[in-house]
Amino acid sequence: KYGLPPEILHSVARVESAYDPRAVSPKGAIGIMQLMPATAAGLNADPRDPAQNVDAGARHLRDLLVQYDGAAKKALAAYNAGAGAVEKYQGVPPYPETQLYVEKVLQNYHKMTAAAGGQ
Repeated sequence: KYGLPPEILHSVARVESAYDPRAVSPKGAIGIMQLMPATAAGLNADPRDPAQNVDAGARHLRDLLVQYDGAAKKALAAYNAGAGAVEKYQGVPPYPETQLYVEKVLQNYHKMTAAAGGQ
């Protein structure tokens, strides 16, 4: 729907919440795609509704990929730590949580795409 490979959305959902629509992070992120309430509101989505949560998460990730000219590491870092942190550090910020997050999402994505390709 938003021009993203399904595998990247599955990877984000898996790392963010293990697909749990009731997940709430210590920082207040909600649902499958772990949207912050302000992000969900800005996307006109109810983060507690699984369909709206996934749709808004996909739109948010697509917007970040556009903002960073397709640079997946920067977009994923911004999804996790916020665009301000990515701008401040001109790339993936030196936060261990964010660095591990980007690594895990990309590893899952590569595994899924390899499996889909029959490799």
